[in-house]
Order: sequence, then C-alpha cells, then structure tokens
Amino acid sequence: MEEEEHMEENCEGSELTDEGMDDEGNDTQITEEKVFLPGGKISPGDELVCDETAYVMYHQAQTGSPCLSFDVIRDNLGDNRVDFPLTMFLIAGTQAERALANNIIVMKMHNLHKTIKKDKDEPLEDDESESESDSDEEDPEKQPELDCFLFKHIGGVNRIRTVAVDDKQLAASWSETGTVNIWNITDALQQLSRGEGEKKPKAQEALFSFKGHQAEGFAIDWSPTCAGVLLTGDCKKNIHVWQPRPEGKWHVDQRPFTAHTASVEDVQWSPNEASVFASCSVDKSIRVWDSRAAPNKACMLSTEDAHSSDVNVISWNRNEPFIVSGGDDGMLKVWDLRQFQNGKSVAAFKHHSAPITSVEWHPTDGTVFAASGADDQVTLWDLAIERDVGSSDDIDVPPQLLFIHQGQKDVKELHWHAQIPGTVISTANSGFNVFRTISV
Repeated sequence: MEEEEHMEENCEGSELTDEGMDDEGNDTQITEEKVFLPGGKISPGDELVCDETAYVMYHQAQTGSPCLSFDVIRDNLGDNRVDFPLTMFLIAGTQAERALANNIIVMKMHNLHKTIKKDKDEPLEDDESESESDSDEEDPEKQPELDCFLFKHIGGVNRIRTVAVDDKQLAASWSETGTVNIWNITDALQQLSRGEGEKKPKAQEALFSFKGHQAEGFAIDWSPTCAGVLLTGDCKKNIHVWQPRPEGKWHVDQRPFTAHTASVEDVQWSPNEASVFASCSVDKSIRVWDSRAAPNKACMLSTEDAHSSDVNVISWNRNEPFIVSGGDDGMLKVWDLRQFQNGKSVAAFKHHSAPITSVEWHPTDGTVFAASGADDQVTLWDLAIERDVGSSDDIDVPPQLLFIHQGQKDVKELHWHAQIPGTVISTANSGFNVFRTISV
C-alpha cells in the first residue's frame, strides 16, 4: 500500500494551448486560458492542464483492491483543524475479485501537507528561489503517509459505517453475502494512533452478525442521537432497526419496515429526532418513517416519484429541514420536509451525465453539499448562490455549482471530514482522493 501526492489533468480549471507564429515568422506559443467542462470539445492541439491553484490540499492513496465504501472516524485531535500537516483516520472495506480476499481496512493518513501551488504569474517570495519552491514538492519529510490495520472480511463490503459507543469504536459492514457484521475496531485504532500499523490481514471475529436479511443490501446508518442504534435496508425492500443490548449484542426486530416495492438503496436517521428516519428506493420514492409505530404502519410521509428512475442516495441536513437526493437519472434534488407531501423538490440540478453515487451535506454549512457520479465527477454545490442579474457568463453550468473535481475512475462514495473544515474524501475504483478546494 502506498499513498502519493500527485496532480493530474483532473481539475475544474484548464488551459487550452495552441501553437502560433510571431510577427517575424518564428514559432511561438499562444496560450488562451479557458475553463474546460466535462463533456466539452477538445480541439487538435489543445492541452488540458490542471489549475493547481484551485486546491489548498490534494493527495491520493491506493489500497490495493478498490473500496466501494468508507467512513470517517471521529478522533480526539480536535475540531476545526486548519494547521498543516494534517492527520485523519478512516475505515473502508474492499471489493476484491475473490470473496475470501476481502478486508476491512482501518487507515491513518498523516503528514498531509498543504499543496496549493503558486499562480504562474505570481512572483516568488523575497527569500524564496525557484529551486527552493520546487524542492518543497520533493522533500521526503513532506510526503504524505498511510498506515493501515487490516482484518479479513468474508465477501465484498457493500457499505461500511462507524460510530463511537461509550469507550468503543464500532463499525457495521454490509457484506455481499447478505450478512451485516458489527466489529470492534478500538484496538486497531489505538495501534494506528501509536504508529503501529499492520500490513498483513488478521483474523478478527465479528462482535455481532445478523443474517436475517433475505438478500444483500447497501443501506445502513448509525443513529446520531441514540448510541448503538442501527438501521439496515436490503435489496428485497426490507428495513430493520437494531437496538443495542448489554455485552455487545443487538436485538433486531424480525418485523421489517415495509412500504417500498423494490430495493432499499439508502437510509438516513434524522439528525435530531431519535425515532425518525428516511429511506430511498429503486421504486423511485423517498419515504420518512417513525420507528415507534408498528413496522407496517410506520411510513408517515412519502414522495412516490421523487426521481424518474432509481433513487440511489440521500443525505439529511444537520442544520436545516432539507434532504438532498441523487438518482440514476443524474439529477440532484433538494427536498424541504415542511413541504415534502406536495411531491415537489425546492431545487433540482442536472449537471451529472450519469447516475449519482453519493451525496452529503456539509457538516456545518446548511447550504453546501457534495455529490459524486458515475461520470467520474465530484461536485461541490452551494444553494445560497444565485445568478447575478445581467450576468454575461458564457459557462453553461448552474450558478450553485462551486467546483468540479475529476481524475478518479468510477467514483463510488464521498464524505466531508467534520473536524477538518472544507476537506472532502472520495473513493473510486482508482483509489482515494483527499482534497480541499479554495471554494469551500
């Protein structure tokens, strides 16, 4: 496993460069800077160049087999961390070709330095030479580092989520075998905190396993208000609520919450109401439930045709009564729960050209969210932005679109880091990206 700091032609801003001649007939280069948008035309002689000044930080990491899902582990290093170098802890699950070759990976990414580049026209500091500026990128002491602790997981990990309960750090994993496992990763996390990573996978017994789902699934979420309460949904349209019991056990109600007519793709607990959760489905609907009611009567609100096809992902805003959803139709929609029953979103954006694979609200800014799609884009949005009256901007994108990040192949999931402002982590078949832009 290795992590490298590497910039490619994968950014929002690009330069289109054409060859030309000067007045005396000598070869020269005429550079016309334009913003390149995904799907745009590239003419012969044009060159895509990353606008490195658009990033405050950008790193890449490889974990061998791709990870379709991961989660950010909240640590004790403090909130609102802005001083470099940075450290973060993640947990991820692999999707290897062989079922027995899969692992859960607890990661420590550290020595993450600021990687913003100077604008080419910006002069060097008085005490800085060009060679000194270049050497900063090659300084071994400034290279990012990745430490890992691996333990075996039977079957590919469809989705994984982590939570702290009392003095334990737990993780729940959805296996492609149809089993949901809960793991105690406290020891692994402590070892990584001491700088004691393990390169070889170890065998670890799950704290608890549930095989009551009749199919595999992807939907899973820990309650943010009730410690240890878990929600899981499967491809057979069923949702189960897990209640913690003493000695590391859980009671899973065998009566599923049923109202969807097709696969449940995602679930989200309300950030402030302990009994309320939302779900989305291949049946094109988004539903809001009250877990206190009988499972067959618990669906309290629903929008049947939230998207024109499968609704893949949802995220519940922590600060405002909003849910953002992403579908196979490539649409991003924002729903005001105060108007949910009328079936109309308060905002809808069509920028992605392929299914949406992940959405998440910013942890503190109630108008900002991030999204990823099967079109290899990660996008950042701000609902508070409106197009200026009389604007002559020729770029055909919604004004709320803040930033487009590219470079990964088949992006599957993203998360904000709640303790490191503006930092986004995304995973794809090509590996992980960790970045912070100048936009957020």
